[in-house]
Amino acid sequence: MRYLESIVFINGKVKYPITIDPGVWIFDDRKMEIDTYFSAERVQINELEDYTKKASRHWQKEIQEGAILPPTIKTERKFEKQRLLEGSFGILFEPFLKNSEPADDATEVIVTTDGKEIAFPLEDALKFFIGFSKDGQPLKVSEGGPMEIYFGDGSNINNPIRHVTSFTVK
Repeated sequence: MRYLESIVFINGKVKYPITIDPGVWIFDDRKMEIDTYFSAERVQINELEDYTKKASRHWQKEIQEGAILPPTIKTERKFEKQRLLEGSFGILFEPFLKNSEPADDATEVIVTTDGKEIAFPLEDALKFFIGFSKDGQPLKVSEGGPMEIYFGDGSNINNPIRHVTSFTVK
């Protein structure tokens, strides 16, 4: 039953209760390094517009120059593997909370952690950044895992909320 210790739930006033296993997020393309996330300048991006522009530039380049594979693809894979083995990663909580489809009258999210409950306005919970790995290893329950909550503004970067076991929408 050790495996179940790392499972976290989103439940309460939601249309779709969600079960989360933070151990699989290392394979998620949306993951970001924790230090990079809080030190980088954030710009709101329209994903569809951004994708369309990138695809257009790529297509135009291939028309003009032909398809060219980058010579450093092996090197890039090596560095990506190294980054995964040494990095500390997190993921935005917003898509998970939105996919659960909170009820229209929901106003807060209760975070259950190590026997305590902490209430946050729904708007603040949408900005959570969830840490799930440290120095290339998943966060263990005995070391504060399976996930840690960082506030969107980074104000608790040195003291995240640890031992998170569930999110209850009320």
